[in-house]
Amino acid sequence: MPRRPSPTRRWLTAVTWPAGIALTAWDYMWRSTPMHRSERLEGSDVSRGWPAVEAASLREEIQGAEDGHGPLFHRRYRTWIREAAVPPEAVMGALKNNLNRAAPTSFARFQKVHGDRRTMRVGDEYVVRMPGPWDGPVRVIDAADCSFRLATLNGHLEAGQIEFRVGRAERGDMAFEIESWARSSGRVSNLLYHRLRFAKEVQAHMWISFLEGVVSLSGGRMTGGIQIETRRIEDLPDAR
Repeated sequence: MPRRPSPTRRWLTAVTWPAGIALTAWDYMWRSTPMHRSERLEGSDVSRGWPAVEAASLREEIQGAEDGHGPLFHRRYRTWIREAAVPPEAVMGALKNNLNRAAPTSFARFQKVHGDRRTMRVGDEYVVRMPGPWDGPVRVIDAADCSFRLATLNGHLEAGQIEFRVGRAERGDMAFEIESWARSSGRVSNLLYHRLRFAKEVQAHMWISFLEGVVSLSGGRMTGGIQIETRRIEDLPDAR
């Protein structure tokens, strides 16, 4: 069964929320990494797009995009790494060993709550600790040599999946990409994410920082900045 944060952990997280948010906002305001953003609206007739979770054992307590509220956001965060000191498989292996090697741990930390702490396997579970009154429980639903995919569990602010993958670009540089398919888990989180855009920017800051951490982990240097692509799909039915 998934391990959930204790009441004491939730209380401590809520107490540190203001300081964490202030630190996050300050770091975001002074960010110097070039970012290239694009966003487009698509109709509800677009194909679903996110991968299905086939195994029944993995579907328990999963909070899929079909369970969410508001629009579906399909997002890609991508960067390219030149002169990496290690191959893509080594970068992904290091991440699977410890996601916090790339995570911006000053305001977001992955805590493994189920599975071998020395590696990553399908079925493993993490809680993403962030500066707020909510934690982000996720489960590993796919893991390959150069990629892994997480699905949100009950209690997460989002409903959907996110995939991390690394490979070679056309020029021979290393390319790292984070791709997500997600809706807000409820009407309140939809207000924070879609309407007020606050949670959306905090999330963007987290994954931009993660990509910067991957570049550092690779021993190379970022080229071309970070590309952020968003497809917003409206008019989807809310979960009952």
